[in-house]
Amino acid sequence: MKKRIFISVHYMELGGAEISLIGLLQALDYSKYDVDLFVYRHQGELMQFIPKKVNLLPEITAYTCIESPMTEALRKGQFGIVWGRLKAKIRARRYQPQDALLPQCAIFQYIAQETELYLPSLEHFGEYDLAISFLQPHNYVLSKVKAKKKACWIHTDYTKVEFDTKVELPVWSAFDHIVSISPDVTKTFLQVFPSLKDKILEMENILSPAFVRQRAEEFDASADMPKYSDVINILSVGRYSDAKNYDNVPDICRLINLNANLNNEDKLTVRWFLIGYGDDRLIRQKIHEAGMEDYVVILGKRTNPYPYMKACDIYAQPSRYEGKSVTVREAQMLCKPIVVTNYATAKSQIQDRVDGVIVPMDNEGCAKGIVDFIQNKQLQGEIVNYLSTHDYGNVDEVRKIGKLI
Repeated sequence: MKKRIFISVHYMELGGAEISLIGLLQALDYSKYDVDLFVYRHQGELMQFIPKKVNLLPEITAYTCIESPMTEALRKGQFGIVWGRLKAKIRARRYQPQDALLPQCAIFQYIAQETELYLPSLEHFGEYDLAISFLQPHNYVLSKVKAKKKACWIHTDYTKVEFDTKVELPVWSAFDHIVSISPDVTKTFLQVFPSLKDKILEMENILSPAFVRQRAEEFDASADMPKYSDVINILSVGRYSDAKNYDNVPDICRLINLNANLNNEDKLTVRWFLIGYGDDRLIRQKIHEAGMEDYVVILGKRTNPYPYMKACDIYAQPSRYEGKSVTVREAQMLCKPIVVTNYATAKSQIQDRVDGVIVPMDNEGCAKGIVDFIQNKQLQGEIVNYLSTHDYGNVDEVRKIGKLI
């Protein structure tokens, strides 16, 4: 008899976690599993890639309003959800973070706590052998789904964000398994929650090289990313968020274009393209302050970023912190020269000067490292050759689902 699996996720926008979920869904053996996917809000470019063998559960109005504009929630009569979100905002204002310099993410857990009461049970879908909460907060799968085993995923470096650990610990503790996407993510998570060590199971983000390479051939990206002989095109893909550090890209780009021509007879120009979605106002402000309007280009949301990856000269991940970057792995699959900043988990993904280059985090060090890499054509060639002879797929990771059940 097939095992029943329930998986929940907020939406299917173009993000690393959502892409890795598509990889998981495509890799599952449907002769062994019946899979129900509950997407709170049926939106996002990746909805089209949900395999047909997956049973996409219908939207439930209350769940669609957890992150929607409050005016929309009010129009839909979800007064309890609005009230819960307002209470969560008040709690977040009162919360005193241990490190005021870190991004404050406690509000997400508060929203989950304060809205749970107003969300209908999902037990009418029946009992599952395994229920998976793929994205935080994990409260809803814990309290609303009936399952023999429950598992939740960690996608980020927990030492680089500020959570209310006293509120979060009981939620994590209640799950049978906590799935970490890399050893470094495990390490940083256990620095915050050492008592949860025995619940951890490591399972990498599942990505298919064939899927990435096929999509990279769907169109020519040169209209948006023109190629000139004296210009190096750098690309970064990801949400416009504090983690990705895009607000520092204009200054880094300014320093690159300045430093690249100080001791080099051949003029060198860099244009840096940003694909993603979210609030880009700070990035645009920094572009203006740095005078980089002609050199840092916000392309915005793209349903298919892979032709742009294929077309760029260098793929860059200038992040402040990462769990394990999906886009870096995808760029490796496309055999691109890759630069990442020295965030805490960088070495779990990049072998420096073997399959990519790790540069300093500060703007000046980052710019100098990128200039050195641009000018070192031999190293670029060696990295591309290495990538072309190694398999960066990991579909076999899906077997670990059996361990969760």
